[in-house]
Amino acid sequence: MTGKDANRRLTLGKSWVLAATGFVVLIGGVVAWRQLSGGPQHAEAQAPVQQRAVQQRPAQRPAAAAPAAAPAEEVAPPATQKIQTVAVVNREPITRSALADEALRRHGKEVLESLLNRHLIAIACQQQGIQVTEGDIDAEIQNIAKKFGLSVDRWLGLLKEERNVSPGQYRREIIWPTLALRRLAAGELQVTAEEVQVAMEKNYGPKVKVRMLSVNDRGLAEELRAKAAANPDSFADLAKDYSQDINSAAARGLIPPIRKHIGNQEIEDTVFALQPGEISPVLFVASQYLVFKCEEQMPADYDRIPAGSLEGIRNQMADQVRESKMREAAATVYEKLQANAQIENVYNDATKASRMPGVAAVLNGQPVSLRELQEECINRHGIEVLDGEINRKILQQELTRRQLSVTEADLEAEIVRAADSLGFLTQEGKPDMEAWLKQVTEEQGVSVELYVRDAVWPTVALKKLVNNQVQVTEEDIQKGFVANYGERAQVLAIVLDSQRRAQEVWEMARRNPTEQFFGELARQYSIEPVSKNNDGQVPPIRRHGGQPTIEEEAFKLKPGQISGIIQAGNQSIILYSLGLTKPVINSIEDVRDELVKELHEKKLRLAMADEFERLRDDAQIDNFLANTTQAGKAYQAAVRQQLQQDRK
Repeated sequence: MTGKDANRRLTLGKSWVLAATGFVVLIGGVVAWRQLSGGPQHAEAQAPVQQRAVQQRPAQRPAAAAPAAAPAEEVAPPATQKIQTVAVVNREPITRSALADEALRRHGKEVLESLLNRHLIAIACQQQGIQVTEGDIDAEIQNIAKKFGLSVDRWLGLLKEERNVSPGQYRREIIWPTLALRRLAAGELQVTAEEVQVAMEKNYGPKVKVRMLSVNDRGLAEELRAKAAANPDSFADLAKDYSQDINSAAARGLIPPIRKHIGNQEIEDTVFALQPGEISPVLFVASQYLVFKCEEQMPADYDRIPAGSLEGIRNQMADQVRESKMREAAATVYEKLQANAQIENVYNDATKASRMPGVAAVLNGQPVSLRELQEECINRHGIEVLDGEINRKILQQELTRRQLSVTEADLEAEIVRAADSLGFLTQEGKPDMEAWLKQVTEEQGVSVELYVRDAVWPTVALKKLVNNQVQVTEEDIQKGFVANYGERAQVLAIVLDSQRRAQEVWEMARRNPTEQFFGELARQYSIEPVSKNNDGQVPPIRRHGGQPTIEEEAFKLKPGQISGIIQAGNQSIILYSLGLTKPVINSIEDVRDELVKELHEKKLRLAMADEFERLRDDAQIDNFLANTTQAGKAYQAAVRQQLQQDRK
């Protein structure tokens, strides 16, 4: 049986290989792009607080130390000498076995695919006598870090910070497969003389110095092209005034010289055919209409290559070509390995799992153990999963201390509440729990079991811990009514990032206090996208919306009046009043029940977050996996009290 007819084969395709061998290209972007993206936020039943890493002093490990990283050439790390207690929370242990179960439950499917990928590659390397040593991996990491001008430590830290890839995971799942596939593919790579010549032309060949004009309207492009053709010397001014490419417009249309074989073939063919001073026809490229003016046809740089260095440079070009072809060649090699592989997925098939206990998959007749998959899940996701289990343990302990419990009925009631609050209703107008569960689990890519365990259970637990503390007062109701149904201030706004610029704009607005002129100022000077793109118009301002300074100023103004300069953090804001809206609902009694329900839920959420923060801060936590410890505020207070008593 081949891989093509194997039972329930995993998806182990070309995309994974490209992802592994091209990881440097992807992660290189973090040097310039520093952003962590959070997952979608939901109002439904969910974990009320984000998982939090404990960042105090290093923890003292149990006697069994964690093993060192496995040799790169090994398929999987050995299962011996693993710490069996991974954390202690308020003197209660969390075992490695429990963590393995939870990590497997959340990440088993994706990790099994990665694990089998490496198995396939490792088998091929063993068959061909190829080894990738720790030294090879170290050298590759050093080379990559050097490309970005970083030390190895800083590079590895950046990977962890920006992509949540640990050094061990990077070595094992990125660098090792990359090097192994390179060596497997090396025999299939052919670099021709023509390819080397193309690389030489890219780096040392002729180029064209040009100016560019870019707009998104063909009619305007043709009009500007005609003006430029009639007066080529005007091209720089036309680019400055009309080009929608900000960078080139600022340089009066000048862009870096265009070389051959670098970008769009149509652009290259067009500009290399132009004579100095000549204007190109309009080209449509990447949803933009482009016009070029040739400033100079620049000769090749071959004569600048030092004598005796040409052969060395050609060899460098051949290496560049070989490297650029490596990813595709590696993917081809992997496709061949996959085509000949026999892969049987046991983990995702309950019937097969019952027949083959302890087996995650069978690859070419050899079993891949469930224990190995569990350990791989811990290697990749153990710290984040353990942090969630620590949070759960803290909540369980507090429920037990207060003699409270979370029942199946409590969980179902919370799911029904979430469905109702988000409008998942049956035709009879009743909460549609099934429709909600289908929506939320598909959206978040989790099972119903995981959704209930990770989102619903913590929500219910915290509600039980704080529910009696939450009271909605008459003052809350009055403020809620004004905020939701009261009059609102309609204004135009200009947001600026400096006091000096704000003073200049305010003076201009005061000299011509009309709605139209204020809108023009907003379009020209505001740094906030909504007001800038809508001539100063912003959503109406309500009372008790969380911006008291802005609210007070907005509601003081009469129609046509301009505010003073309002400081909001590092920004300066100027408002132009358009008047107040009329309330749609005048009687608070018409919406009292709805307001009470909404306000209670909001105050409950805040109380839940505060309670969890308190419990977490008070807890004594030794996290042996992350090598951190936290004494807990309660323990620290007790120690201080004892010390004070001892001094007496």
